[in-house]
This record gives sequence, structure tokens and C-alpha cells, in this order.
Amino acid sequence: MTQMEPAPGETGPSRAHTAILLVSVLVVATCGLIYELLAGTLASYLLGDSVTQFSIVIGSYLFAMGVGSYLSRFVRDDELGAFIRVEVLIAALGGWSAAGLFLLFPLVDDFRLVLYALVLAIGILVGLEIPLLIRILRGRYAFRDLVSNVLTYDYVGALVASLLFPLVLVPRLGMIRTGMVFGLANVTVAIALTWVLKERRARAFDLAAGVAVLISLVFGLFIADSLQRWSEVAYYGEGVIYAHSTPYQRIVLTRRASDLRLYLNGNLQFSSRDEYRYHEALVWPVLGRVAHPRQVLILGGGDGLAAREVLSDPQVAHVTLVDLDPEMTRLFRDNAELAALNRGSLSSPKLTVINTDAFRWVRHARGPYDAVIADFPDPTAYALGKLYTLSFYHELARLLAPDGMMTVQSTSPLIAPRTYWTVATTLEAAGLKTRGYHVYVPSFGEWGYTLAAHVMPADAVRLPPTLRFLDATAERLMFQFPRDMARRPTPVNRLDNQALVRSFDEEWAHYEG
Repeated sequence: MTQMEPAPGETGPSRAHTAILLVSVLVVATCGLIYELLAGTLASYLLGDSVTQFSIVIGSYLFAMGVGSYLSRFVRDDELGAFIRVEVLIAALGGWSAAGLFLLFPLVDDFRLVLYALVLAIGILVGLEIPLLIRILRGRYAFRDLVSNVLTYDYVGALVASLLFPLVLVPRLGMIRTGMVFGLANVTVAIALTWVLKERRARAFDLAAGVAVLISLVFGLFIADSLQRWSEVAYYGEGVIYAHSTPYQRIVLTRRASDLRLYLNGNLQFSSRDEYRYHEALVWPVLGRVAHPRQVLILGGGDGLAAREVLSDPQVAHVTLVDLDPEMTRLFRDNAELAALNRGSLSSPKLTVINTDAFRWVRHARGPYDAVIADFPDPTAYALGKLYTLSFYHELARLLAPDGMMTVQSTSPLIAPRTYWTVATTLEAAGLKTRGYHVYVPSFGEWGYTLAAHVMPADAVRLPPTLRFLDATAERLMFQFPRDMARRPTPVNRLDNQALVRSFDEEWAHYEG
């Protein structure tokens, strides 16, 4: 490392001061990427379509950083003071960003405008940091050593952030607390530099601003759970009785009178008042057409409600349930009220729960299964869309017994007919025969499913008399489609085109907008 003598009239920082400044580079780089990841994750969570949202957020953030770097040339005096004030502003905006976006989402009509304005503001401030730090450090190193040192710490900070965010921060702290913890890191840098490097008479304003932001963030940490509840009550319009962020999703349970509702990432999964309609229609058109459904595979369905229907058939010997999130299956197994709703299906000795990614699991799984029930959430993002692709259905066709049957939850054929029929087209491309059907579920509206088999059996169906909704007449009517839901030409959904995700987003946006 080559040292450089200070220019005439300048005083180079001491070795200890230089170390503090380089550590500051590491901290601010980590914080800057955390705010970017928070904005992208929140945009995906609240607005859907993770690829689009992350692309726009990252592009906007990098553009704003470029603007900030350009603006740094206009800081000609007191570069240290400017850097400290930038850190205080970033701490305030970045630290409160997640809480503010959650609170504003149900209240603001044009939420995207607020989101991207915040991304641009934080990005501009972050873009100011490194140029200012380089100029503050220029009296200590030769230029090549100065740049290499700063960029090394900057890139190490980016690595630290990218590892901590998905593996530790979101699962353990949640998004609101994560923002505040890193806001505290930014403001701590500002206060430390103010105290160590600034002259005593010039400290007062910067220290006061830094301490004020620090106190607000510490207070925010204590009320983070309340902030999350307030935002979710405003968003759902119902009492939130359980909310938890896992590495995979945000699980929220609400209650209104006797109605219990489950939301995953803000999307309704069931209402206890009418879920029996959905699950009877999901399970029995398959199970009732298989002569001896001894081995059954359920993909998704971590709430145990599809398993409840399957296990009510005495012919079933074993059920394999594959669901990504262990928190979902634990919650619906161990909570007494939820276990009563699924009749303790997740504790049945006939059932094996496997918590893993179904897309990976099917590649190594061995069949055959007499019945396969794919009860995945709607394809709101590419991570879910892969579970509706030709590659995935080829694997399911391999696992399906020659005389077996499967069904796929396929979204609404009324609201999203192109999306709905794309599922059938893709299953057929995998070599399966298909039949579509639909049912009215008050909480969702008109909802659709797709039967698939190597050889489609006769129309006779076995239905137990204990079902609350489905009988032979209702089951027969489900297979009739009026003109506005009739089949239309659709593409095959492949991993490399994800046509289903795009059509889903377009059709539902048109319906909701």
C-alpha cells in the first residue's frame, strides 16, 4: 500500500481515521444494497410480478446512483460535512422505507409513484457516498490505491448484504426491522465521523440531526410489530390474528366474525366459510374417477384442506404432501383451530409431509401415484409460474399411474380465460388428455380446474354422500362452459417464455383496474 503525502496546506487523516473511513465504506455499501433489496422485495410483494418489479427497481436505483455521483461534483467545500449529512438523510429515508411503504400501500391510489420516488431519492443519496468518501480519503493514498481500496470495501459490502438479506434478515427480523437496523448503521457512521473527525465547534448541528434520527429508528424498532399490524389491518380490512414472514412468503390469518381467512403475500387462499366448495371441487372429480386411489400425491396445499378431503376416502392408503414452506404445515398441524378446520389431516399416520421445492422434488421422485392434486397458488410470479410449465407437467405425467388422474388449480376461467386454457394446452403438450371444469366459490368468484390423465376415463364418478356441496348433478354441471369462458387458442407455457405469468398479470390487472 503506497502512502501519499498531504498536499501543501492539507492535513492527512491519521491511520486510525483512515480505518474508520474505510469501515464506513463497507457499512454504507452494505446498507445501500439492503435498501435496494428491500424496495425490490416490497414491490414484488405488494404489486406482484417479481421479475418486472425487481428490474424496474434495480434500474431506477442504479440510474439514481449515477445521478448522485454526478451531483457530487457540486460539493466543493466541507466534503466530510456533506457526507455526514447524506448519511443522516439515508438513515432516515432508508431506515423508515419499509415501514412507510407498508403503511402507505392501502392509503395511496398511485402507490407506484410513491415507491419509485423513494427509490430514486435513496439512490441519489447512495450515489453521493462513494465519490465523497474518495475525495475525503484522497490525502492518504495514491490514486490507484485509493480507488482499489474503496471499491474493494464497496464490493465486499455488497456481498455481505446479498447473503444476509435472504438468509438472515427477512426471516428473522422482517422487512420493517431490517430497514431500521440498517438505518441505524448509517446514522451510527454519521455520528462516529462527526465525533471523531469534525472540529468541536462544527459538531452541534450534525450530532443533533444524527441523534434525532437514531432515536426515531430505535423507537421504530420497538413498534415495528404494531406498524406491520396497522398496515395489514388497513390493507385487509379485517382483524389480523396471525402474521409471520418466512423465507418464502408472508403468512397472514384474519378473522371477521366466524370467518377465518388465509392470505399468502397478500393473496387470498381460502375463507373458512366456503373453502369446502373449493376443496371438494379440487379433490373429488379426480378421486371419484380413480377405481382404487391408494397412493395420492398433493403438491402445495400446506393448509391440509385438500389432504382432509383425500383422507376421508377409506381406499386411500398413503398421501404424500409436498409443500415448500415448513412454517405453513407446522402452523396448520399444531394450531388447534386450524387443525380442527383440516380435521387433523397433517397429523394423520397415512400422510407424509415433505417441505421442499416441488419443481425440484418431482425430478427425483418415483411413482406411480393413482391421483395427483396440484394445489399451487396462482402464477403471480415466475417462481410460481415454473410449477405450471411443460417441463413440470412432463415430470408429473411420468409419476402418474397409467390409469391414474390428476387435477390442477388453474385460476378463474371468467376473469383470466387465456391463463386458464393455457394450463390445458400445456398439459396436452406433455402428452396428457384434459378436461376443464369450474365452480363458483363466493370468496373467489368463478374458479377453474383442469383434469388430466393418460387415458381419460368414463364420466361416472364416485362421490360420498357426506359432501357438503358436491353431488352428481352439481359435478356434471361443472364441466359445462358458457361462451365467455369457452376454450380459445393459447400458447404452451414453457420455462423460457413463462407465457402464463404474463397473461395472468395482464388479465387480472384489466379486471382489477
